[in-house]
Amino acid sequence: MSTWTADDPRLRLHRRRKVINAVALALSLAAMAFGLVWLIWILIETAVRGVGGISLSLFTEMTPAPNVPGGGLANAIYGSLVMVALATALGTPIGVLAGIYLGEYGRRGWLGETTRFVNDILLSAPSIVIGLFIYAVVVAKMKTFSGVAGILALALIVIPVVVRTTENMLQLIPNQLREAAYALGAPKWKVVMLVTLKAARAGVVTGVLLAVARIAGETAPLLFTALSNQFWTMNLLEPTANLPVTIFKFALSPFENWQKMAWAGVFLITIGVLALNIVARVLFRKKD
Repeated sequence: MSTWTADDPRLRLHRRRKVINAVALALSLAAMAFGLVWLIWILIETAVRGVGGISLSLFTEMTPAPNVPGGGLANAIYGSLVMVALATALGTPIGVLAGIYLGEYGRRGWLGETTRFVNDILLSAPSIVIGLFIYAVVVAKMKTFSGVAGILALALIVIPVVVRTTENMLQLIPNQLREAAYALGAPKWKVVMLVTLKAARAGVVTGVLLAVARIAGETAPLLFTALSNQFWTMNLLEPTANLPVTIFKFALSPFENWQKMAWAGVFLITIGVLALNIVARVLFRKKD
């Protein structure tokens, strides 16, 4: 076994690598600690201010008029749940089908590359741009804000997230699994539906849940599409109350009652998004 002398260049290289590794590790831990401090601070502040506004009336009464005691967020909660659910139902099939095409059929070719490029643009586009687009093509044509416009804007945010996740999950499936199915005489569509997509099911569901978590707190696109409504409405062709816009309006108001309900709404969205992310992580770990 050879030994290194004090002037051996290999020893100097070894020491240099150890120093670089220690510095990189220290910087990584510092960055992680910096992010965790702000995250924990936000969660604590949200919990302290939001829990105080939680009450039965918050879930049973409508949003109050300015400087009127009482009231709740029942109409805003209902509107958010409906729009998020319908946007997910609209965007998920499109995203999954596009992801299947990119992952199974369009790995090569100009159409697959073009679709992937457009999807990357949508994935990184600011949500306010999507809101302005829907405002121009839907709200301006209908001459009114509406829940339908809000659903379309949120669906456009869901689609690229689901497309990217579905494609990535399908690419992780070993080709040997596909070849074994082909060897048994299965056609391409049956291999995709019953073999590869089934194997990637947990990852695809994870992508859908992450997309839901993203659109649950989106405010900018709803400001230009659904706007808000002080009253309970089930007609999606008129302005529809929702939590993000209501929080935005109440938080900027000078009325203490509104500010208290705004913090309660923030707490509800935070808990909901946190729960969805935990569920997504658990499903992803089960896949591993």
